[in-house]
Amino acid sequence: QVQLVESGGGLVQAGGSLRLSCAASGFAFSLYAMGWFRQAPGKEREFVAVITWSGVTSDYADSMKGRFTISRDNAKNTVYLQMNSLEPEDTAVYYCAAVITSSHRRPKDWKEYTYWGQGTQVTVSS
Repeated sequence: QVQLVESGGGLVQAGGSLRLSCAASGFAFSLYAMGWFRQAPGKEREFVAVITWSGVTSDYADSMKGRFTISRDNAKNTVYLQMNSLEPEDTAVYYCAAVITSSHRRPKDWKEYTYWGQGTQVTVSS
């Protein structure tokens, strides 16, 4: 059974940090690009970051650049999102997602992703 299980969310004060993890199972993790998305109340699902299956290349939404870092450990079937300098605007449910692709493709559209986790809540207080 395919599973993506996010963890590491919680409540943090503005300026703080969180590290999200997403543990994958049931599919060939190393063949998939992995993305992070988020959705805040009343807003559309938003691209956060993506990393190629090889881990060589990553992309970020403009508002996350310099603050968030995506990484992966294929030996552990896990993708991470290190979030620093968190702002109240970062409050959202954060999802990890997977899509099979070549190392050249880094999808940013949530519709392109095949597998999704259930999400983890990140709340940033003022």
